[in-house]
Amino acid sequence: MARIKPQALLLQSKKKKGPSRISATTIIIYILVAAVMVFFLFATYRHWSRRSMLQTDVGEGEALFAGQRKSDVAKYALISTTKGLVTVELYKDGSPEVVEEFIDLCTKGHFNGMQFNRVIKNFVIHGSKEERPETTEDWTSRVKNYAHLDTSLKHEAFMLGTSKAKHDGRGFDIFITTAPIPDLNDKINVFGRVIKGEDVVQEIEEVDTDNHYRPKAAVKIKGITLKQNL
Repeated sequence: MARIKPQALLLQSKKKKGPSRISATTIIIYILVAAVMVFFLFATYRHWSRRSMLQTDVGEGEALFAGQRKSDVAKYALISTTKGLVTVELYKDGSPEVVEEFIDLCTKGHFNGMQFNRVIKNFVIHGSKEERPETTEDWTSRVKNYAHLDTSLKHEAFMLGTSKAKHDGRGFDIFITTAPIPDLNDKINVFGRVIKGEDVVQEIEEVDTDNHYRPKAAVKIKGITLKQNL
């Protein structure tokens, strides 16, 4: 048997004890795995971060939109009549549903061409697209019997209201008082007050009427313009 030289044994011993070398392929694989993990973590963080910001923006946007809708409700109505212009302040806080319906009908042109078909001196002027004589006839049958006038805000002159009867289609009418009315709340929903054009209301009040309080010469609403500010 051949004898191994000491120098050869030493070389073999060093080869066995030395650490094994990592191949370039393994290093590349490790780097790719690490890169994928970092990318995945970053993508996850970005997704949840953007989702949180989006939810916050949507919440704030909805609140802002709701606030804008509330604040954008018209505060004034400019009623253009054949006798002149009447400016009304709308009571959107006191009568929100009536004001909302009134504004909706204004945008649809419901009041364009509406006639004041009942004019009762020292009482009311009444505009409607429907003939309902019983309403004003009932009021006037008792107007001379009023002994004590309630002077609360809703019973003053130059108040804008509509009949409490159910509105359907053409049924939304307009009353403008020309004197305090004690039981106004029992008859109409008040939703505004004339702040300019009282002289126009009084001019309409003075027109000649027949025995049924119908103006002999037509007095009409030409149109209504809604305003947020005057």
